[in-house]
Amino acid sequence: MTDSGRTITGYSGSDNGMTLYCKAGPDGQTIGDCPFCHAVRLVLEELHLDYELIPATAETKPQWLLDHFEGKMPALRHGNMCYTESSVIIDYLLGQDELSQANCNEAANAGLFPAIAKYLKHTPDNDEEDGKLRDDLKTILQRMDAHLDGKTFWNGESFTQTDCKIAPQLYHLQCGVAAFQKDIDLNEYANVSRYMKNLFDRQSFRSTTYSAETVEWGWSNARK
Repeated sequence: MTDSGRTITGYSGSDNGMTLYCKAGPDGQTIGDCPFCHAVRLVLEELHLDYELIPATAETKPQWLLDHFEGKMPALRHGNMCYTESSVIIDYLLGQDELSQANCNEAANAGLFPAIAKYLKHTPDNDEEDGKLRDDLKTILQRMDAHLDGKTFWNGESFTQTDCKIAPQLYHLQCGVAAFQKDIDLNEYANVSRYMKNLFDRQSFRSTTYSAETVEWGWSNARK
């Protein structure tokens, strides 16, 4: 996959609508816990774009997705074009929309999801290595807390694509800390906590979220 979409070879459908293929949940049919797919869905909802959502497992992915895109998801099909990688999909959807506002300071949240993933996947919980991973994550949260001082959203008062990307990551952190009784208190970060409330109260988030149990299921598989 390159930075642009590719034609789906052999696809003869005439539907010009958009279809988003994403990781399925534990039942193989409902939406799964992928935060990158969630970010794409937030953008779609914020732009009020119609799309069909198709959760898929390794066994139910369409053959063209396996043949030409290595089965990668999320994958957005629009007519006979397909885009994979969440950042590529989001750039395609946004174009010049104000949601894509430039000059968002993303340095302050750099490394957030890798740090979350390492922390939630680590077992046993609360051993020495877990403490180091927790401290690495806390450093990022402290940096984010300072950046968010006086702000409603990441870039100030305007909701942007950066918020679409961060919201699912913080949701995973919130659910994972509770599920695995991790030794970190998100309430210590007043600005981050306020920011999370602003994100999670947004209609686009409420209409696209999945249960905390689904998040726990996803990370439990990664912790095996």
